[in-house]
Amino acid sequence: MSADAEPYTVRADAEPYTARADAEPYTARADAEPYTARADAEPYTVRADTARHTARDDVIGLYRRHVNSGLARLAELTGAPVVVRAEGDHLYTAEGEQLLNCGGFSVFLLGHGYPPVVDAVCRQLRTMSITGPMIFHEELAQAARTLADACPDGLEYVYLTNSGAEAVETALKLARMNGRRHVVSTDGGFHGKTMGALSVTGREVFRTPCEPLPGPVDFVPYGDSDALAARLTAASCVIVEPVQGEGGVRIPPPGYLRRVADACRSAGALLVVDEIQTGLGRTGPLWAVEEEGVTPDMLLSGKALGGGVVPVGAVVATPEVFAPLNRDPVLHTSTYGGSPLASVAVRHTVEAVLREEVPRRTRELEVRLRQLLEERLAGCRHLVREVRGRGALFGIEFHQPSLAGEFVLGLQERSVVVCPTANALSTVRLTPSAFFGEPELEWLGRAVRESADALGKRYPPSGI
Repeated sequence: MSADAEPYTVRADAEPYTARADAEPYTARADAEPYTARADAEPYTVRADTARHTARDDVIGLYRRHVNSGLARLAELTGAPVVVRAEGDHLYTAEGEQLLNCGGFSVFLLGHGYPPVVDAVCRQLRTMSITGPMIFHEELAQAARTLADACPDGLEYVYLTNSGAEAVETALKLARMNGRRHVVSTDGGFHGKTMGALSVTGREVFRTPCEPLPGPVDFVPYGDSDALAARLTAASCVIVEPVQGEGGVRIPPPGYLRRVADACRSAGALLVVDEIQTGLGRTGPLWAVEEEGVTPDMLLSGKALGGGVVPVGAVVATPEVFAPLNRDPVLHTSTYGGSPLASVAVRHTVEAVLREEVPRRTRELEVRLRQLLEERLAGCRHLVREVRGRGALFGIEFHQPSLAGEFVLGLQERSVVVCPTANALSTVRLTPSAFFGEPELEWLGRAVRESADALGKRYPPSGI
């Protein structure tokens, strides 16, 4: 955050595209959003000749033939719904079934179709959506300033990417450009599946089929700052998550990030904190690093950064670490990274997170979710190892992966969508939006109770 900025507020020197004082703030106008599905069809919606939607079995058949046959088998085995529309906290099937979305891998922090972001993106779509890397435009400059101002002091340079994995790739390249070619990562950590990101992802089942991967990379137990410090040299770079999302919503011991940061400074190593899943208020504070007063050399963002509207990631770096790209910008470029469309989504998303007080909302939601899950899981508590969570990121760890799978299917039968957890198959992950209200909490609570009761009857304590 720059010194002249108001911390965590929209700057006073005016954003040219924010809602005017005479506008209806943040609600859909009575004369209709031009981007929603009207009866006479919008140019951006499905063509009129397919507007009635393809039957579910036909969609799965197309997946089998042209997308991924393994995914098609999974959909058939689980009875997964085919979704045609999304709004707020809900998904809708072609048959008209409404689903409660507690999934989405932390992307939908603002819910689906948050109007200010959708409005801004659609305006930009009509003006100039993509430029290429060597065209200068105001949208990128404004987005970079807005994101940097919302980050901890000292993080001043922003590089926008097309995904979180690309942000990790960029960070690893910047580390090498700064002489840090040895990476220390953590067991269970997840940073993506492109080659560089995969090399620092802490699960062998993903890495082994693609080896040899870039290196050298050492993995240490998550939460063990002493084990991490023992691997560091002045040629090292550490990449770590404040809370492991794909690792099963694993929360490290208090002071862990602070001790990791101190160890990096002592050794002369760089610190990259991956807040792709935890950032922008998902876990309570605007950035999880704030809880321990840590400013990393690079902070990574993604998932919710595009407002659930545009895919985008970001590296936010100190001037010292970003210096190689300042000296030679063509060392790392992207055709679509930092496009006007993505830039507008980023700026309006960050402003929305601040305006809507998302960190406050997720802290309050954490209390409600913890109480709800502890109470409603009573029917199968003997099958649950632990309930963990921060803000609007929760995990229910079962004693066996099969139990987690059956619980997910139970929720699906009750029209609740949750996240699988790639690095911890025994854990069911919930990532609701910051706007989860009483009706949604009641729906979730009922589904959790009924699913837990059914699982508990299927596997009673005496039968384990």
